[in-house]
Amino acid sequence: MGEASRSKGGWFGWFIVLIVAAVIISAVVITVKKRSDHSKAAPVPGPPGAIVKKYADALGIAMQFFDVQKSGKLVNNKIAWRGDSALSDGSEAHLDLSKGMYDAGDHMKFGLPMAFTATVLSWAILEYGDQMNAVNQLEPAQDSLKWITDYLINAHSSENVLYVQVGNADVDHSCWDRPESMTEERPLAQVNTTSPGTEVAAETAAALASASLVFKKINSTYSNELLMHAQQLFNFADTFRGSYNISIPQVRPYYNSTGYEDELLWAASWLYHATGIQSYLDYVTGENGNAFAMWGSPTWFTWDNKLAGTQVLLSRVSFFRAKDNSNSQNPGLQKYQKTAEAVMCGLLPNSPTATKSRTDSGLIWVSEFNSLLHPVASAFLAALYGDYMLTSQTAKLQCDGDSYTPSDLRNFAISQADYVLGNNPLKMSYLVGYGDKYPQYVHHRGASIPANAMTGCTDGVTKWRDSTAPNPNIASGALVGGPFLNETYIDSRINSKQGEPSTYNSALIVGLLSSLVTTSSLVQSFT
Repeated sequence: MGEASRSKGGWFGWFIVLIVAAVIISAVVITVKKRSDHSKAAPVPGPPGAIVKKYADALGIAMQFFDVQKSGKLVNNKIAWRGDSALSDGSEAHLDLSKGMYDAGDHMKFGLPMAFTATVLSWAILEYGDQMNAVNQLEPAQDSLKWITDYLINAHSSENVLYVQVGNADVDHSCWDRPESMTEERPLAQVNTTSPGTEVAAETAAALASASLVFKKINSTYSNELLMHAQQLFNFADTFRGSYNISIPQVRPYYNSTGYEDELLWAASWLYHATGIQSYLDYVTGENGNAFAMWGSPTWFTWDNKLAGTQVLLSRVSFFRAKDNSNSQNPGLQKYQKTAEAVMCGLLPNSPTATKSRTDSGLIWVSEFNSLLHPVASAFLAALYGDYMLTSQTAKLQCDGDSYTPSDLRNFAISQADYVLGNNPLKMSYLVGYGDKYPQYVHHRGASIPANAMTGCTDGVTKWRDSTAPNPNIASGALVGGPFLNETYIDSRINSKQGEPSTYNSALIVGLLSSLVTTSSLVQSFT
């Protein structure tokens, strides 16, 4: 009996082992199947497909803010409460600096954020121009871009001189008046060989190089002029290195730069795309890349830090151009792409390396001041990178062993865009003019004062800024600063942290919405 019991127990033990083994094998098969599902690349989209109405509507509204912000003698003015302004800007230097755009809710022209606005808007047009065109927004985007680049060309008065500011920010910010009737002085600030400003000169080079690609087939003469200025400005920025914070200390409270190295890499990357000259690529992948690129360290893309943008832009070379030339094994390019991948992995909410810098509802949140800058910029980069993958038939992105697809990146971009447009705890659109509920007390001088009002510099503060009545004019397309970390928003005109829009926010939301308005394959070369 003892022998029989052992035999029966042994048989039962082996039965249990077989069951456990079967479960393990099944789990492995399911896991492998899940991972193999990611290995098959999604089909490359063709020409623009079906239009997503909410993004098309939002894009049309977002584009209007550039018209709201225009300075100078307006042509085909589409904003009823705006008129000609700042017609004498630049006159003290015998220059015409009347064009360009006001920075935010004030009447300042700050060169660094304005140039960044132009670069981002150019990038959006170059990547998603066909999608903009599908909803009749390409021409308005090009017109707004040219309004800025016309100004930037005039601001570059000689090879090593660039005017980077119009207006006295302290005086301007103490006034509350309409740009059409402002009477305060508009002094100029410049960078030159003895007072360098590498970051602003390099960002302006990036703006003009990228814009030269936008206008290459439309107006070759203008495109060549833009490129000439871009190359001169890059040489100036690189040869006479120094921060504009030191040369123009009055910018520090407003647009303090944390360094110029990223702008040099950003500008050289755009010049490589614009010219195809190998030395620009060597510049960013060689010694300067080693010194400045912070490979392997993800950063946020903003008007002050261009590293993440540079990494994504140079990934485009790896995805589309390097496969057919000597750059295919360029170790510097590979490091840029690896860092771009790290940026993407940080943004994906379910990634093992996902950033914790989010609200409870999933909005990327980094800063109390202008909080929507980071999520919108991040979503724009994610949409771009996902479309690079899709167009190049790259099936998956690896994040610490987990696989993600282009659709995962697009879904993240959609989540951030939808939050902005009203899918948030307040059920409020942060894009002024979109939806039924949006901020009524936007921190914006022109929007807060009736067009027929006679207002001086200081009396407008009590009469209009501090008024409890909603703005009489709608700053259509303004993307306000955004929510606090607890996802609250105080709709007050004096709340500039949350309620002030900016042109660079608008460029980023235009890029993001253009990526989502429909789907299409990206061009493999800007030229």
